[in-house]
Order: sequence, then structure tokens, then C-alpha cells
Amino acid sequence: MLSRLAAGLVALSLLGLLVTAGWLRPAGAGHGTHTQLGLLQCGWVAAIGKPCPTCGMTTAFAHAAHGNIARSLVVQPMGAILAIAAAAGFWGCVHAAVFGSRVGSAAGGLLLPRVLWWIAGATVAAWAYKWWTWPT
Repeated sequence: MLSRLAAGLVALSLLGLLVTAGWLRPAGAGHGTHTQLGLLQCGWVAAIGKPCPTCGMTTAFAHAAHGNIARSLVVQPMGAILAIAAAAGFWGCVHAAVFGSRVGSAAGGLLLPRVLWWIAGATVAAWAYKWWTWPT
């Protein structure tokens, strides 16, 4: 019963993230959508004029939530992957909460060090891509 409750709470959290992303209007510049949440402009952009490691993630989530996966990938590849993972995670958690499945245990295998290193590498590659495509 506790695992069903936890899955339900995670599902609600992911739903909140995705609904918020759907509420946002993606910034045309490919970054800066987070300011619609009342957050300040990125300090990296303000200080050095270059993107931070998570630059464009909110914009990518917003594009994905609006169904524009291709634009999401162009804006920030890792943000697009995380948005898709959040949507898949939501449905997996709903399934676990309703039916008591052990999909969470299977997903726990993603926390292996080897997988986490691949995720870290993909994040760095996405940052390098963002840096490379950043307007000068």
C-alpha cells in the first residue's frame, strides 16, 4: 500500500511539472521561458553571455508539453528527453498506483552508476550543443 501511495505522489508531482510546462509559452529565443515563473534571467547569460548547463530546459519542456517534440529537441535535446521521460514516468506511476504493479522497481534499474554516467554524458553533450548553437 505504501508503494502505491508513493507512486501516486510521484505521479501527481510529474503531472504538476507537465501541466506547468503546458501553461508556459515557449520563448522564441530557445531560452528564457523560466522567467514566466517569476524567476530571474539566467546568471550565466547575464554574466558571460553564454548558456548554463540547463539553459533551454524549461523552453524544451514547454515545447514538448505543447506537442512540438521536434522543436523541443532543437532547443535543448536533454530537456526534450527529460520531458518525454517525465510523461512516461507519469503514466508508469499512475499504473503502479492504480494496479499495484512493480514498474517502479524496474525503473530503479536506471539508477545504476553506468546509466547515470551515460545520463551525465548526455547532459554535457546537450550543453555543448546549446553552447555551439548559441547566437553570438
